[in-house]
Amino acid sequence: MELIQQLTQGLGVDESQAKGGAGLIFKMAKEQLGDGEFAQVASAVPGIGNLIGEAPAGGKGIAGAIGGLAGAIGGGSGGQLSNIAALAGGFSQLGLNPTMASKFIPIILSFTQSKGGDGIKDILAGVLK
Repeated sequence: MELIQQLTQGLGVDESQAKGGAGLIFKMAKEQLGDGEFAQVASAVPGIGNLIGEAPAGGKGIAGAIGGLAGAIGGGSGGQLSNIAALAGGFSQLGLNPTMASKFIPIILSFTQSKGGDGIKDILAGVLK
């Protein structure tokens, strides 16, 4: 798959880490987007269901708690912090430094833009930023 090749070559991760990391990002998008918006993203990304299946299970409980706490402390920033924390937990389960999530995102956004145009990229970016 073209996206997995871009991630492995660009970031020096192995194939299972690339699939799992991309899967985590798309899984989060699926959970946060409406069905119509996610369907648009899914139509532009071949094999998105398989990637979501590669995402590590669990990990959201702690991230949700961190996001909730951050929301209580920081006001409106809880949602974004919760997204970052959720990804960081999943990336740790893949044996990757949690900061790798921020390196996966631009590659995935560029890929979705090349496959589906600016509109698809913007839908996904709205969840990831």
